[in-house]
Amino acid sequence: MSISTSAAWADGEPAGDFDYYVLALSWSPTWCALEGDARNSPQCDRPLGWVLHGLWPQYETGWPAYCHTSQTDPSKRQTAAMEDIMGTDGAAWYQWKKHGRCSGLPAQEYLDTARDAYDSVTRPLVFRNLTQDVKLPASIVEEAFLKENEGLDPDEITVTCKDYRIQEVRICLTRDLEPRECGADVIRDCTLDDALFEAIDP
Repeated sequence: MSISTSAAWADGEPAGDFDYYVLALSWSPTWCALEGDARNSPQCDRPLGWVLHGLWPQYETGWPAYCHTSQTDPSKRQTAAMEDIMGTDGAAWYQWKKHGRCSGLPAQEYLDTARDAYDSVTRPLVFRNLTQDVKLPASIVEEAFLKENEGLDPDEITVTCKDYRIQEVRICLTRDLEPRECGADVIRDCTLDDALFEAIDP
């Protein structure tokens, strides 16, 4: 571990000092129901499923945030280019500010790495093909990802819930974007047996 556990959640760590990445995939209908619709986010006007919430540098325990870096912030054009997988350019900017700077990478390289990580994971079509909202065990979501991603192990992925809804799938990756075991503070699976999984609005 790069720093002491007691400092693991402090902001402003040096850029590039981390152990692995967490790839966070957010289910867009859940985010829109809980936050996006109230903000009139343009993301919620699009039929999106799993969107890239972020690629987060992580310590074995804890995580850095809002790191100090000498790298130049991304341009509006660079963040706008991430809208197709992140929903909005604002999401890309916020993720760079909070997490991307901690990677130690130049902005475009971090955004490219985040896209590569997103593209490396097969997102099960079964969820996109839902025609109506369902309630299901959160474990079903994890099992679907494991089935579609050969070589991914249960201790390398976790499913989170919020307000009794499926919220995110988080996958732990090495700096080279290979699956690896998640830290104990990441691998906290949602245990709901009846989590709401909203269908994508056409």
